[in-house]
Amino acid sequence: MAAKIIDGKALAADLRARIAAGVAKLERKPGLAVILVGENPASVSYVTAKEKACAEAGMVSREIRLPADVAEAALVGIIRDLNADKAIDGILVQLPLPSHIRGQAVIDAIAPEKDVDGFTPVNLGRMMIGEECFIPCTPHGIVKLIEFSGMDISGRHAVVVGRSNIVGKPVAQLLASKRLNATVTVCHSGTRDLGAFTREADILVVAAGRPGTITADMVKRGATIIDVGVNRIPDPTRPKGFRLAGDVDFAACSEVAAAITPVPGGVGPMTITMLLWNTLESARRAQRR
Repeated sequence: MAAKIIDGKALAADLRARIAAGVAKLERKPGLAVILVGENPASVSYVTAKEKACAEAGMVSREIRLPADVAEAALVGIIRDLNADKAIDGILVQLPLPSHIRGQAVIDAIAPEKDVDGFTPVNLGRMMIGEECFIPCTPHGIVKLIEFSGMDISGRHAVVVGRSNIVGKPVAQLLASKRLNATVTVCHSGTRDLGAFTREADILVVAAGRPGTITADMVKRGATIIDVGVNRIPDPTRPKGFRLAGDVDFAACSEVAAAITPVPGGVGPMTITMLLWNTLESARRAQRR
């Protein structure tokens, strides 16, 4: 029996409607500042999508485009100005940054109360100890997708493939939290016999960044699979010359799993949605202060 498709587009649309309704109740529209350094095509496309999503939600988007050779100190200075700007509730610096800029130094400059990406050490630390914080957007979206699939996370064995600071580590922490209560195993490029671990997973989150990482023989029957990977595969039959694929063999694994996210249309739509979620929450907190 084919797996249920976990439709990230449908869930994102529902959540965005709820976010827009929340925005409409505020005295002031939430403001999101997005800083883009350079002209990386993927980053430009992503920033454009964020601006569109903000407009649809009734939020104010302020885009700040800087040349690729901007000095780190100048970028940090802009962030500090935004920290003090009462019209701005969220600050997002589009990654990756040019090699001459220290990414962590830039992230550290963002005020935790405006860190709607959830990447500052303060928010990550608060998440670790279970305090109120902004949860990183992709991991937050992953949890929403698992819940949307109907899977009861509590007491389940979750295996996370990947240990990045953006996805792997925070999603593992979220799943192991007292609220979600899963038992979590983290696998990575140094894991011996990856399949021995993934075959034990009730919930399998794959963020390896490599197509074909998970094949059907590595999946427990009835598992829920969240495929975070987005890989460009050359395909001369497509207008753009490529197709998008995840880290999971979707067709084969769909015959084994109970539920699975597609690529595209699974995790992707949720990342920007949870960015809007965090920005709305930041605005609510600011207006309560």
